[in-house]
Amino acid sequence: MNRIVAFIGALTLWLPVLRAADGFPDFSWERVPVYAHVGKASDDFTPEELNFLATHFDFITIEKHQASHKHGSTDAGFAVAAMEIKKRNPRAKVLFYWNASLDASSSRGCYQAMETFPAGGFPKDSKGRTIKRRGAVPNYDLTRPDVRHWWSDAAAKAVREYGADGIFADAMGQRREKGLSEAKVKALVAARVALLEETRRKIGPDKLIIYNGLMKDDPKKLLQFADGAMIESFCHPKYGSGKEMLTAYFDATRAAARAGKIVILKGWPGFTFRRKDMMARPHAELLRLARERIAFPLACFLAAAQRNCYFCYSWGYREFHGTFDWRPEFDRPLGPPKGEAVRDGWTYRRQFEHASVLVDLEKKIARIEWRETP
Repeated sequence: MNRIVAFIGALTLWLPVLRAADGFPDFSWERVPVYAHVGKASDDFTPEELNFLATHFDFITIEKHQASHKHGSTDAGFAVAAMEIKKRNPRAKVLFYWNASLDASSSRGCYQAMETFPAGGFPKDSKGRTIKRRGAVPNYDLTRPDVRHWWSDAAAKAVREYGADGIFADAMGQRREKGLSEAKVKALVAARVALLEETRRKIGPDKLIIYNGLMKDDPKKLLQFADGAMIESFCHPKYGSGKEMLTAYFDATRAAARAGKIVILKGWPGFTFRRKDMMARPHAELLRLARERIAFPLACFLAAAQRNCYFCYSWGYREFHGTFDWRPEFDRPLGPPKGEAVRDGWTYRRQFEHASVLVDLEKKIARIEWRETP
C-alpha cells in the first residue's frame, strides 16, 4: 500500500510534457462518458454491430482478433472496421490495439507486422531459453532497439495506412516473468518508456497513445509520452474490488486526469470471461446479472471521474461479452459534477446536475438517484 501512496504522490506533483490535445475524443458530461473495447472472435463486424458502435460510442479500441478471415489479417480487418465506423460517426476516435509485451502471432487473428518480427526477439533466461508466459506466449524483448523499432513502426503504419486515431498499448505493466534477473526487469521497465517515446515521435503529437496499466509503473515516465491509461482491474472481482485498492484507483484517476490525461476505468459485473463456469451459462443470464450489478462499478466511476475519464463495462473483450448490450443508465441525463466526491470513512457521495451518487466501498453498496430533466 505504501507503494501505491508513493505512486499517487508522484503523479499529483507531475505535469504533462506531451499530449495529443487536438486528437482527444470529444468529451461531455451530458451522459455517462463511455468507451468500447471490443474485438470479433471470427469474421467481420456485421453492419448492425458497426452501426451500434458508431451510434453509441465516440471512443473505441478494436481488439486483436477482429476480421482475421475475410481480410487475411487483423491489421487489414482493423482498417475496414475503422473506416466503416468513421463513415457512420465522424467524431469517433478509433484506436489500434497493439500489445506491447505478448507475441501477437499467437492470436487467432494474426498481424501482418509479425512477418517482419526480428529474429530471436524474445527475452532469454540464464540458460538461453525463451521466457514464456500464459503457456506458449513469449514476451517481446523490448530492451533490444530493433524490437522497439519494429513495434513503433507497426504503430505508425496503423496510423498512416489503417486510419487509426492512435494506439492502445496493452500489457505495458507485464514485467515479472519467471527466469528474468532483477537487472533485466529494470531494463525492460526502462525499455517501455523508450518504446513510448519512439512511438510518439513516429506517430506525431496529434495521435493518441493510451496504455493499459496506469498503476503498474512510474507515471512520470510513461505518461510523459502517452495521452492516458486504462485501469483494467477497476472493480474486478479478484484484483480490484477491495476498499483500499478502489480508494487508490480513485486517487490515481483524479491525479492523472487533472494532469490532462485520459483515464479509462474498466468496470466488471462481478465475473469475467475467464470464468469457464459463467461462460457456459446462457448469454441472457449473463446480461441479466450485468444489468443488475452495474450500480456499484458505475457509482465508483462517477465518484472518481474527471474530465476525459471514460467508463467501460462488460465481462470481456469479444462481441459476446456484453459490449453490444446497451445499459439504460447510459441514456440518462447526467450533467457536470457540482464538486468532488465527499468522503466519510469508506463512503463517497457526489452530486451531478441530474444525479446523486452514493457508494460504500466497505459494504459494496451503491445508489444512483437520477433526476429527470424538466
